[in-house]
Amino acid sequence: MPILNRVADLVPEIIAWRRDMHANPELGFDVHRTASFVADRLREFGCDRVVTGIGRTGVVGVVKGGRVDGGRKQRIIGLRADMDALPIEEATDVVYKSTRAGVMHACGHDGHTAMLLGAARYLAETRSFDGTVVFIFEPAEELGAGAAAMLEDGLMESFGVQQVYGMHNCPGMPVGVFGIGEGPSWAGTDIVRFRIEGRGGHHGLPHKSIDPILVGAQLITALQQILAQNVDPIESAGLAFDSFHSGDGLATIAQTAELSGTIRVLKPEVRKVIQNRMDEVVAGIAQVTGAKIDMTSEVGEIILVNQPEQTRIAVAAAKDVAGKDKVLLTPPVLAGDDFARLANARPGAYIWCGNGDSAGLHHAAYDFNDDAIPFGTSFWIKLVENTLR
Repeated sequence: MPILNRVADLVPEIIAWRRDMHANPELGFDVHRTASFVADRLREFGCDRVVTGIGRTGVVGVVKGGRVDGGRKQRIIGLRADMDALPIEEATDVVYKSTRAGVMHACGHDGHTAMLLGAARYLAETRSFDGTVVFIFEPAEELGAGAAAMLEDGLMESFGVQQVYGMHNCPGMPVGVFGIGEGPSWAGTDIVRFRIEGRGGHHGLPHKSIDPILVGAQLITALQQILAQNVDPIESAGLAFDSFHSGDGLATIAQTAELSGTIRVLKPEVRKVIQNRMDEVVAGIAQVTGAKIDMTSEVGEIILVNQPEQTRIAVAAAKDVAGKDKVLLTPPVLAGDDFARLANARPGAYIWCGNGDSAGLHHAAYDFNDDAIPFGTSFWIKLVENTLR
C-alpha cells in the first residue's frame, strides 16, 4: 500500500521533532528535556494516559481504540522507541547539528522517537482499532539499563502489555525496505574487564620485572583463540577489546595494566563455553608469567529473540507498507539492544527499517535519514491496525 495520506501530511512536523531532538541530545537516564518533549507531544495528541518517570526518565503514552468489542478480552500491545544519544563528537555539517559538545544522536534514536510520536498522533486521531496501544519511550538504551529500570517499575503489569515490538534503522539498507528474521536476532553481550598486576621496573632490567603490557598482549591473543578453537564454526560469537591502558613513564615498565572488552553470542550454551575457557586461559597465563590477573564479567545485553507469531505480524505490516519484495529475511547481528529485555518479558519482535547510504551506527558522521520517516511511521500504524483489527 502507498504511504498513508495523513502520514505524508505529518512528515514535515515529524522531521521538525526529530531535528529538534538531534540538536539537543542527552545521555543515559539524563534525558529530561527529551522526555519532557515526548510527554508534551503525547498530551497534545489527546492520549488517554501519559505517565512520566517510569524507569527514572521513561515516558509511556496510552491510546485506546474506538472500536471496542465488548465480548472480547482487551488486547494491549506495546511499541517501543529509545531516546538517549551517545558520547561522541558529531562530525556532520547539518544545520541541526548537536549543540552539546561530545554528545550526538549517532544511532538514530532521535528518528526512532520521532516516528513513534508520529504514529501516536495518527492513532490518537483515528482510533480505528479494537484494543489499546502502549507507546514506550525508553531512556538509557545505550547503557543497557533503561528497559530493566522500566520493567522494575512495573511497565508490563501496570499497562497490561501482552506483546511488544521495536524498530531500528539500518544504514546500508535502502529506504523503504524492511528486514527481520525469526529466532535469535541480536546478540547477548557480556562486558569483561581484566586488571593485570605485574612488577614495575626499568626497560634496561626487564628480567627483574613482570611487564603487564606483555601479559596483556598474550591475554588478548590467547582469548581470541577460544573463538577459533573452542566454538563451533557454524555458531556465531564475537570477542573484541575496546580499551588497553598501562603506564605513563619513559623507559619504565608499568606496575599494572587494565583491559576491557565484550563477548557476543546468540546462544546461552556458546556463552558458557567461552566463559569457562576464559577462566582457564586467565589462570594459565597468570601462572606462566607470574602476574596476578583479576577478571570480572557482567551481563550487558541479553539475547534478543523474535518470537514466531510476533515476527509474522511484523512481516505482514511491513509488506502492507513497503510491498512483498521489500521485506527481507535478515541474518542475526552480534550487536546488542536493550529491547531484548522487553521481548524477554513479553512475546515480541524487532524489525530493521532501511536508512539508506548513511554512515554506520555509532559513527561520528552518522545521521538518521528523514526519508525513512513515512515508512517507519506507517509501519507502526499498520502493525496496530492489523493486530487490533
